[in-house]
Amino acid sequence: MGIHLGVWNMAVLFYIIRKLALREDGVMQAIHVEELEKTFRVRRKEKGMRGSVQAILRPQTEEIKAVKGVSFGVEAGEMLAFIGPNGAGKSTTIKMLTGILYPDGGQATVLGIDPAKRRRQLAYRIGTVFGQKEQLWTHLTPYDNFRFFGAIYDIPEKETEGRIGELAERFELGEFINTPVRNLSLGQRIRCEIVASLLHKPQVLFLDEPTIGLDPVVKESVRSLIRQMNRELNTTIFLTSHDVGDIEKLCKRIIIVNAGQIVLDDSMEHLKYHYLHKKIVEVKMQEETSLPQVEGITILKRKGTHARLEVDTGRIEIGDALRRINAADVEDINISNVPLENIIMDIYKAEGRDTAC
Repeated sequence: MGIHLGVWNMAVLFYIIRKLALREDGVMQAIHVEELEKTFRVRRKEKGMRGSVQAILRPQTEEIKAVKGVSFGVEAGEMLAFIGPNGAGKSTTIKMLTGILYPDGGQATVLGIDPAKRRRQLAYRIGTVFGQKEQLWTHLTPYDNFRFFGAIYDIPEKETEGRIGELAERFELGEFINTPVRNLSLGQRIRCEIVASLLHKPQVLFLDEPTIGLDPVVKESVRSLIRQMNRELNTTIFLTSHDVGDIEKLCKRIIIVNAGQIVLDDSMEHLKYHYLHKKIVEVKMQEETSLPQVEGITILKRKGTHARLEVDTGRIEIGDALRRINAADVEDINISNVPLENIIMDIYKAEGRDTAC
């Protein structure tokens, strides 16, 4: 009887998890996270006790809650930016989604699989690229690495060769595919890292700082390849990056985490609309003259006939601001949005103040 009840309870639990991972239209989400939590116990540093017998035999510890009840879902084929300041809980969340860490509370499913219980099965369906951590053997060539990964994922040799040829052409690896990885440039290595993660046709790709350290030209090339991969293969992209260019050019949705909690989950378009209340106005005047002192207009920089102003459109309409500025005999003018990086930093700071209270 006990065995039957155990089987029944497991079946009910699986049903509940599956229902939670479904959208209202019944379609399974690529990633579903519900009240996920993770706490670490770390050694507390006590002043004046370093090296003492008591500190060694009876160390003081404290609990650090890295992730605090995080919930979100990611649709199949979506490109999501999951960002936050250092220590916000991003890496811990990713490690739980890939099965490296076990959650202390809540639950997560990736492609309907519980990462904590079936990590090996999940590994065959996801890919990972870490810009700061190599997964390729540096003494081998990219080609030999790809064959090695094909064997790890139990891909038939003929199919592996076909995938290598297809991806090498798409990512333009022909010139260096037989060069040892240790002799490649950083940009070439990152392209090879992405190819290695795509050999087994993953449905979800986790990208952690994929363009870190790359020059602008190579960065744009990598971004273009990621967009192409998402468009042609419908690969779900889960991106973490401190590079605002990655976020703005790749993702239509952004989740910002701070102190282990989600502080913003919105589309990139709405983020800019709701938080972009300021414009940067650069002017060149015909001659050096005073600028109007108007509420909502702040002079950021002034040198000779050139000035850089910030206009708060929540306080003054941009048209009224331009009329006031133009009264100073403006010869040339340029208007631009406040950089997205500044907006995100303001959100970090605001949430930091809120959580500190």
